[in-house]
Amino acid sequence: MSTTCTTCPYCGVGCGLEISVREGRAIEVAGDAAHPANRGRMCSKSAALADTVGLEGRLLAPRIGRRPVPWDEALEAVARGLARTIAEHGPDAVAFYVSGQLLTEDYYVANKLMKGFIGAANIDTNSRLCMASTVAGHKRAFGADIVPGCYEDLEQAELVVLIGANSAWCHPVLYQRIIAARGPDKRLVVIDPRRTATCDEADMHLPLRPGTDVRLMNGLFAHLLETGHADEAFAARATDGLSAMRPILAAQDQSIAAVAADCGLDEGLVAAFFTLFGQTEKVVTLFSQGVNQSACGTDKVNAIINCHLLTGRIGRPGMGPFSLTGQPNAMGGREVGGLANQLAAHMGFEADSLSRVARFWKAPRLAARPGLKAVDMFDAVLDGRIKAIWIMGTNPAVSLPDSGRVRRALDACPLVIVSDCMETTDTTAFAHILLPAAAWGEKSGTVTNSERRISRQRAFLAPPGQARADWRIIADVACRMGFASAFSYRTAADVFREHAALSGFENGGRRAFDISGLAGISDAEYDAFPPVQWPVPPGRREGTPRLPRHRYFHPRGTAAMVGVAPPPLPATAGRYPMLLNTGRIRDQWHSMTRTGLSPRLAAHLAEPFVEVHPDDARTFKLEDTGLARMESARGTALLRVGVTDRQRKGLLFAPIHWSDDNAASALAGRLIGAICDPVSGQPAFKQTPVAIAPYRPAWVGYLFSRERTLGRLLRRNRVDYWVRIPMAGGYAYELADGTARSVRAVFSALAAAAPGAEVIDFHDPARGRHRWAMLHGHALTHCLMTAPPGGLPARETVAGLLDEQYFDVDNRLLLLSGCTNDGQEDKGPLICSCFGVSLGAIVDAIAGSGARSVEDIGAMLKAGTNCGSCRPELKSILEREMEEVAA
Repeated sequence: MSTTCTTCPYCGVGCGLEISVREGRAIEVAGDAAHPANRGRMCSKSAALADTVGLEGRLLAPRIGRRPVPWDEALEAVARGLARTIAEHGPDAVAFYVSGQLLTEDYYVANKLMKGFIGAANIDTNSRLCMASTVAGHKRAFGADIVPGCYEDLEQAELVVLIGANSAWCHPVLYQRIIAARGPDKRLVVIDPRRTATCDEADMHLPLRPGTDVRLMNGLFAHLLETGHADEAFAARATDGLSAMRPILAAQDQSIAAVAADCGLDEGLVAAFFTLFGQTEKVVTLFSQGVNQSACGTDKVNAIINCHLLTGRIGRPGMGPFSLTGQPNAMGGREVGGLANQLAAHMGFEADSLSRVARFWKAPRLAARPGLKAVDMFDAVLDGRIKAIWIMGTNPAVSLPDSGRVRRALDACPLVIVSDCMETTDTTAFAHILLPAAAWGEKSGTVTNSERRISRQRAFLAPPGQARADWRIIADVACRMGFASAFSYRTAADVFREHAALSGFENGGRRAFDISGLAGISDAEYDAFPPVQWPVPPGRREGTPRLPRHRYFHPRGTAAMVGVAPPPLPATAGRYPMLLNTGRIRDQWHSMTRTGLSPRLAAHLAEPFVEVHPDDARTFKLEDTGLARMESARGTALLRVGVTDRQRKGLLFAPIHWSDDNAASALAGRLIGAICDPVSGQPAFKQTPVAIAPYRPAWVGYLFSRERTLGRLLRRNRVDYWVRIPMAGGYAYELADGTARSVRAVFSALAAAAPGAEVIDFHDPARGRHRWAMLHGHALTHCLMTAPPGGLPARETVAGLLDEQYFDVDNRLLLLSGCTNDGQEDKGPLICSCFGVSLGAIVDAIAGSGARSVEDIGAMLKAGTNCGSCRPELKSILEREMEEVAA
């Protein structure tokens, strides 16, 4: 067994992991206690990484069309296709769409090829969808894209304010650091329209009306001014723009009563928050997608920063505005110019920067102006301005808004190149050329987390088949396009050294991003590279936890208070009376190409769903656990209903993770319009007008199979609702359909694909129940069960049969009866994914074993003792069960 220290591939917290490898690909995952980001903690997703490194679904060889080809042929095809497009239509007819899942070295080489040598700036990243508004807000406020503080500030703060961030689920390790540091003199305030799991530990929750963040923060700014909590000496010395704020504030009534009314909040709650913020010196304000993913996200970011600049609460221990990044290397992409409106090393398209980068790269045709941002890029693909697009490590057919339009664009594009580790995604279906990329455990390079900390990602597995590192693929294409002298890298360390050197080239402290102190590290030092926070200027190897509070990067060296006015509130009317908010859930990641392989990560929330307030459920006749069809101006979705008073009236919430690869009609991006922030280009994912109505199926069913790709069969047979759920031994497909047409066609298609299999066929016409099963030898390979709504056994009761190697008489009886052969009751959904603890086990611990606190449950079952992201749910279960005991 060998052990490797590396970095988690999920959110921007940047947790260090220790990976032990046995027998080639079997791994064990533990938190790295020496890594300063997580100190040994892991979330449920990282704890389940061992489930996701197998070869199922992997792309193992290059392909042109459906034909596997050698690498040389594939690389030549890419290089010729790009060169031909440039020759016929110019460099602006080419685009790269890249990913926060890439390593910094991958990003750097892609950006260099596109902007420096192809000569256009049409390279953008899926990080545009999660943090572009923060980048724009930072640049407006500080003159550079800087994060002023560090994670230790969250523990040293006396007040932590979370705005638009469900950190208990989306950044659980960092959230648990905040909770662990709390004491009687430390407060937590959450500002979010939903009462998320993050709110369960909060001292105060402000469920503001969607779209009123700027109004609330401007009201706070005015209150701080009026009550003498401004640091006028700091504001005069280190900032500009206070005078521009005054007329904006004067244009509205800034009284607490008026602000509360506009934000849909209780006046006393707003007064308490304003007073707490004003009277607390050490304040950190954390913000994430609820702020960024908005048509005015940049203004929201600046409204937050304004309050910190006004009070001087920035750049000192325990205080400052702090953006929580969504992806593991969104920050690294920002450093190397992965955004269309940036050059490398945080430089822009000013004349001096253009000259500097062109000379450093010896670039013959450096792009002279910004390129197209993500949404505009795919619009240009659709209308024919872009003729060739190379998509790397991302799934835009799922993740971009107005996904139907994105798919039409890809379908019409003359040349679509996709680099991915997975063979089948919604996006790879459109590829003319497919290139097998190395996956997380096979890649070596660096990533940067939300606190500017650069960490090494180290390979611990050999790439399978013909998979290669992304930077190597890009460099090989560049060489074949005639740019070999600029892309002759031997290793990822070569790329990193060049990236570090460029950051210090003609810098002299004038630019915030500088890691040139690392430009001379040896290969051995790169291999042993410890986590470090930039800047790392010349002559140093140690990092910089906090950036100076009196040194910013506007021409006068000051920061800027940016005058921002509240936007009009989002409107609902007529056909679309509700607003849809979208986001992540606890145990899944993006479009589930990785997490969708893990049975334990699916056990908490197995199906795509929509959350509805009880009053709205009554209005629209929706039933808890029933199905509902949502419709917007762009598309429809069919989702499981969750009725909860955690949702604000008039609002719906649906997760982003399900796609056409793993569900029939659950793609959130199909509903969302491509409305973007005019400054940042970031799409608005939080406020889509929709309609919702109940869906009444004629029958429901389960299909259990060892095969991952049965969705295609179900789609061909027009089954209205299906979702693929990983489980031990294979997959469960949850089914429902609104017509009485026979489902025998589904099973007949399965049987036709496997001649010679033994078939078990059972029908109960009186009850409308049907069961089919197929066996190869003594092993069950497929099982289809259908019944009227409410007539199926619990899925978990039968699901384990696929894992049985010998399908004996008892198992056949179980299949026909739908009852467990040991008489045990179904234990319900999984609550703690880290330790596999079910709802039933938790209820038993409370009712039967006397657990009276979350800590008691942890001591008995270990639930909640790892990442802690299930602790809010444990608390709710405990309260509910204790109420029943008391009754």
